[in-house]
Amino acid sequence: MSVSYQAVGWNAFKKKYDLLLWAGILLYLAIFSAVGLALNPAATAEILLIRATGTAAIFLLHMILCVGPAARLDKRWLPVLYNRRHMGVSMFLLGLIHAVIVVLTYHAGADLNPVLSIFVSDAGSTVGTFPFQAFGFLALVILFLMAATSHDFWLANLTAPVWKTLHMLVYVAYAFLIVHVVFGVLQSETHPGYLALLVVGFVLVTGLHLLSGAREKALDRGRDQDVAEGYVDVCHIDEIEDNRARIVSLSGERVAVFKYEGKISVVSNACQHQNGPLGEGKFVDGCITCPWHGFQYLPETGQSPPPFTEKIPTFNVKLEAGRILVDPVPNPAGTRVEPAVF
Repeated sequence: MSVSYQAVGWNAFKKKYDLLLWAGILLYLAIFSAVGLALNPAATAEILLIRATGTAAIFLLHMILCVGPAARLDKRWLPVLYNRRHMGVSMFLLGLIHAVIVVLTYHAGADLNPVLSIFVSDAGSTVGTFPFQAFGFLALVILFLMAATSHDFWLANLTAPVWKTLHMLVYVAYAFLIVHVVFGVLQSETHPGYLALLVVGFVLVTGLHLLSGAREKALDRGRDQDVAEGYVDVCHIDEIEDNRARIVSLSGERVAVFKYEGKISVVSNACQHQNGPLGEGKFVDGCITCPWHGFQYLPETGQSPPPFTEKIPTFNVKLEAGRILVDPVPNPAGTRVEPAVF
């Protein structure tokens, strides 16, 4: 959280994360180039770098697409999710290096504009002439937009829904890159292992999304809810651990029912930062703490503690015979609601 726009806050965890990330990237590039040269001594430095940076970018993209559903299935992935934007910017930089080397190697020496050459050099519909480079270029444009808007400045000014929609284009970029890699491999007749690994990655991404989607669908479906005087019976108080929450679906919206310090408060489950699941977080230092990036909210008001300004909707709540009853109609964001006391 920040009260002003500034460069990335380099806390100790972020420094270690980025150090490990880039050490791994550099190690991968070195090993890939060394093995490639050993297997094919005639390979030029440009070809080795093109393939090394391209495969590294594709690998990171698969990691980015997998970490979201993986974190929902296993909380141990949350630290990786916490810094996913760092991984995304690194992936874009690798893709950019890959593209620059390709342009300099294959397109810069001709009379035709290098960018235009990318779109017309492969102009047919057969495997040998399919314009796979154009799909790679379009994917890079999308990844550039995502990397350029990865700072919280854009998240705040575009608003969370617009920012989220823009960054969902990563799946369009992924589809373009699948086409780019498949036809690129088929045209260059490189080792079939590239295609095999791409298939494994696609199955992994698809499988994790289907598994996490099935889990979320079951959560939204929930159980039959009893309605009494406009309130919905969501659960018994003993079903929630201290300083934790239960996520329920009310009128099509997910809400987080928090149990803390002998009280019950109910707020929207969506964090205002990146729509993180607040109900999967903990109650820390008197605040609901988002598990994704640590944004915090006071449970009675849904407001972030001063000087921060984020707000989330709150819900009226009451207790009857140990049952937690919640009004499904949300209050305006930042509205104070007296917690139910037990």
